[in-house]
Amino acid sequence: MLVHLSYQQLFNRAHISSRLVYIPPSIVFFKAKTVIVGLDHIGIAVNKIDNVLPVYQQLLGLELKGVKEGKSQRVKAAIFAVGETNIELLEPLDKESPVSKFLEKRGQGMHHIALRVNNIEKMLQHLKAKGVILIDEKPRAGIEGSRIAFLHPKSTGDVLIELCEH
Repeated sequence: MLVHLSYQQLFNRAHISSRLVYIPPSIVFFKAKTVIVGLDHIGIAVNKIDNVLPVYQQLLGLELKGVKEGKSQRVKAAIFAVGETNIELLEPLDKESPVSKFLEKRGQGMHHIALRVNNIEKMLQHLKAKGVILIDEKPRAGIEGSRIAFLHPKSTGDVLIELCEH
């Protein structure tokens, strides 16, 4: 039996603990095979990448895949592979960067989680129809050649969520 829930009904049934949201799989349904296929990366806001690299390289033993600049996001990202996902250390390139504003308000720490989707346009349409506030109405270029879009934390249990399609 297929059950259709509004975003508010879905949110009411979600289990919220601190800043993490767990939505039981039994209540999530998507049409037209538009699905989340995995965790793409975790974005961590830092003041200076060089000051934090030793934690991930020496302490945790992770190998640095590379450092790239994301012009549209106005960040420099140090990328570490961890299994099938990545950790991205995000350093703002200027004071107007969303990451710079995040750091001023909250300090260093988890900035966002990125979920890999198989069709970003359909996922955005689906979420908008369910009442989710979209930061990006249309996908834009991501750091590693992917197409990305952000969902507003007001709609996602105070967690900034990025959708990624590779």
